[in-house]
Amino acid sequence: MSDVTAEKARKGGGVSLPSLSDIGDILRRGDIALAFGVLTILVVLIIPLPPILLDFALAISIIFSVLILMTSLFIQTPLEFSSFPTILLISTMLRLSLNLASTRLILAHGHEGGSAAGHVIEAFGNFVMGGNFVIGIIVFTILVIVNFVVITKGSGRIAEVAARFNLDAMPGKQMAIDADLSAGLIDEKTARERRKHLEDESAFFGAMDGASKFVRGDAIAGLLIVFINVIGGIIIGIAQQGISFADAGRSYTLLTVGDGLVTQVPALIVSTAAGLLVSKAGLSESADKALLKQLSGYPSALGMSGAVMAFMALLPGVPMLPFLVLGGGAGALAFMFDRRNRVKADVASRQVQAETAAATAAPAEEPISTALRIDDLKIELGYALLSLVNSPDGTDRLTEQIKALRRSLAMEMGFLMPSVRILDNVQLESNAYVIKIKEVEAGTGRVWPGQHMVMDPAGGQVNLAGVHTTEPTFGLPATWVDAALKEEAAVRGYTVVDAATVLATHLTELIKANVSELLSYSEVQKLIKELPKEQGELVKDIVPAQIAITGIQRVLQNLLTERISIRDLGTILEGIADGLSYTRNPSTLAEHVRVRLARQICAQNTTPAGYMPIISMTAKWEQAFAESLVGQGDERQLAMQPSKLTEFITLVRDRFEDAARQGEAPVLVTSPSIRPFVRSITERFRAQTTVLSQSEIHPRARLKTVGAI
Repeated sequence: MSDVTAEKARKGGGVSLPSLSDIGDILRRGDIALAFGVLTILVVLIIPLPPILLDFALAISIIFSVLILMTSLFIQTPLEFSSFPTILLISTMLRLSLNLASTRLILAHGHEGGSAAGHVIEAFGNFVMGGNFVIGIIVFTILVIVNFVVITKGSGRIAEVAARFNLDAMPGKQMAIDADLSAGLIDEKTARERRKHLEDESAFFGAMDGASKFVRGDAIAGLLIVFINVIGGIIIGIAQQGISFADAGRSYTLLTVGDGLVTQVPALIVSTAAGLLVSKAGLSESADKALLKQLSGYPSALGMSGAVMAFMALLPGVPMLPFLVLGGGAGALAFMFDRRNRVKADVASRQVQAETAAATAAPAEEPISTALRIDDLKIELGYALLSLVNSPDGTDRLTEQIKALRRSLAMEMGFLMPSVRILDNVQLESNAYVIKIKEVEAGTGRVWPGQHMVMDPAGGQVNLAGVHTTEPTFGLPATWVDAALKEEAAVRGYTVVDAATVLATHLTELIKANVSELLSYSEVQKLIKELPKEQGELVKDIVPAQIAITGIQRVLQNLLTERISIRDLGTILEGIADGLSYTRNPSTLAEHVRVRLARQICAQNTTPAGYMPIISMTAKWEQAFAESLVGQGDERQLAMQPSKLTEFITLVRDRFEDAARQGEAPVLVTSPSIRPFVRSITERFRAQTTVLSQSEIHPRARLKTVGAI
């Protein structure tokens, strides 16, 4: 209420009606204006409407439906018109209220003439029917059938399927958003926006599924209203107004069909808009651009259509002019679209070439941080060995062997080795190579591509023409011979290997000797995460309450140092959990785990004949080692006299050499308390020697004693 009105109210002691300015202020508020409009529609259902106001209301209904259709055409995505279900309900209620208002006028004043229900209904009736109400009924029926059977039913089905598939796909889309957020591809704000868009999309298609029923009900209601108006009008005209049946039928039918057309045309327009909106789900641009882009993307299809038109123009009895005009137009459009697509393709090709040339001419400077990165495994080759990687026949012999090596080591040791980086080094000799582990040289050698290394299995010198050398892996005498002598060397019983195999064998032994250093913290985490669910519960019980991941890593590294596979990670974790009751020391835990792996360790050292050769320690040396231990618990150390150590080393070397001459590769068996200390001594001069404690020998293992110390 304005100040003037309030002042008058105070002076007069009463309340006056609101002024025009007050009404304008109210209408400028969107929520009040919408509520006022909806209430107006509901009032029309009850209060009779004069013909002049009915004309205005019918015009508003037509313009409103056209606005809905144009908006559906021009939007980019369906969510831009997310208020469509609400608008559809309002437009349907508007048409039904106008139907009721026009019905009231037709039945009350239909006998007075064609303008009884307003000039809009009269104009539609005369224009469509041309004075023949039978034609009007047929046209109206066809419009209702098109709207109800074709457009409304199709758009309703599309909305139903879109809603169903959208709801089914929602969990997957939400998981994709969470995955992108976890991977750092998007931030929290973007994730919230995507989730909000996903919620809006599902709510929109769900609402469209229900809103399509409004259109269907509107079509049915329109058909029933026309039928009721015609029958009711004839009855009223004959019984109450006293006019003839023919005049009543003509007058009331004219008005009723005109009213039906005025309401069904907007209904048809809104139904078309609904169909366009729900069918735009796969488009990301306006309908005109999408149609033009997709139809012009294949000029050959347009050209074939023009050719069919031209052919039909030549058929006898077919009018030539329209088909020739359409065929010529289609051919011209096909030619224009084809030329435009060629120009776009040429421009895109030039742009790609320019970007490639720019990238080649000015490569991006490598960040300094990459120079600090350490390669776990690296092979540096002299320039003469590059053919091992890029061979002339197109095969990469060395890279294929390294792939097979990583696969076999993964099966043997229980985890995937890091990738091997291969690069050339001009500072090396032409036939030399260097193998580095964590950027530290671990081994080197020389090989000759195109030649073969020949070795005598007995360890003697090869009696063939070639370059005498030493095998880089085991230090055996060998000879590089030409490929022509390969068959002769094989006939003589020599071992023949090519250059790539020599390098791959050297790499294999170096990896096995340093495998514990290659088991990183991240690799241990990966192995634990890939455990089955039941074993994962065990990890939750001990990590991090009793032991850290680094502690498990140290235990696994201790096992790998002695070439014990960690593939049975579940058993290893059970052993760690059991040993944690009395120690946290990784070395002591590893000794406890070894007992759990007794079957695996014995099988690993069993010969093809089915037995495990052993060399046992006598009570003398068992006691000597036990008496040389100082300290308590995990702090124990070996303090043996150097002369005693030298004597022990000599005895071990002699016994194992005797066993080797017998064709045996035995293991050294000790008591559990001294095994780690015996191993620490033997690994310095016989790294491949396996040292087992008596508790690590499985009860079902077959043993063969080949010596004693």
